[in-house]
Amino acid sequence: MVQSNSSAVAVSVNHLSQTYPVPFVRIKKLLRRKFKPPVEALRDVSFEIHAGEIFGLIGPNGAGKTTLIKIIATLIQPTAGRVSVQGSDTVTGDEDVRRNVGLAGAEERSFYWRLTAEQNLLFFARLHGLSNRISRRRTAELFELLELQDVSGRRFAELSTGNKQRLAVARAMLAQPRVLLLDEPTRSLDPIAAARMRSTIKSLAQTNNSTIFLTSHNLLEIEELCDRIAIISKGEIRALDTPQNLRTLHTAEERVTITLTGITTTDAEQALARSFEAGLFLVEQTTQSNEASVKFKRAGNDELLDRVLRILQQSGAVIRSVESERATLLDVLESYDRQ
Repeated sequence: MVQSNSSAVAVSVNHLSQTYPVPFVRIKKLLRRKFKPPVEALRDVSFEIHAGEIFGLIGPNGAGKTTLIKIIATLIQPTAGRVSVQGSDTVTGDEDVRRNVGLAGAEERSFYWRLTAEQNLLFFARLHGLSNRISRRRTAELFELLELQDVSGRRFAELSTGNKQRLAVARAMLAQPRVLLLDEPTRSLDPIAAARMRSTIKSLAQTNNSTIFLTSHNLLEIEELCDRIAIISKGEIRALDTPQNLRTLHTAEERVTITLTGITTTDAEQALARSFEAGLFLVEQTTQSNEASVKFKRAGNDELLDRVLRILQQSGAVIRSVESERATLLDVLESYDRQ
């Protein structure tokens, strides 16, 4: 992962809130129509993203991820609070922000469906102010980088969902922005294409010193790519840290599974019951007819595992394997979503 420069802040989000009002509320009140209350998409959100950092945002659907990205990209003005990109305010300095930001959305509808992939990129390159020569060179570079050469002459409407997604990322990179906003960048990609996209994202941060803010429902991907992660739920940032620290701080417990042979599940249960309180262990038969498993939770680095192994071996068990697993990002995400 990239070691970001903590002294340089690329994106600053300060006490950001976003509320979507009820449309035509006065008319609905006049006609005495029922209506839902305003939607509070974001509530007092604050964090900073350092230059050269890959920063991830995770949360359930409807948590506010896409709204936050759209505010940073100047597509939506916040109800309250302030966002700055490279020192420019997204409201008062929106033109400067757009020059520094590239956005690839999860559901891209702004391409021209009758134009080819190449024609689309050339069109948007000229909108960025690139000359015809530079537009063509940059388009060719991105088609090679994202392996889109074979579909460059095909109309956008004919592209697969995965290729449309890759073309959206290519468009976001056209003007070589200092900040890339990627909303589910590997969505709809096959496993090989997704792996290549992750490699490209890493390379951009390492070689171009690009700052990357991404969302994803693929938690393994987030953990692989991101220097830090923010967890958002119901419009609020619930936690922000490195992936390792989030898992460690979430719980000091780890789940342990011991696979054994030599004794029955009943013998194992009785041996453990003589030394421990009831309900601490789950003992069951595995798919192998002569194997059993003992599952339990323990605090990290305590003596419980050693005691259990000693008791089982004294009862005649042959230990085949011992596996331990700490909290995953999914565990962390679920715990905050339940709050």
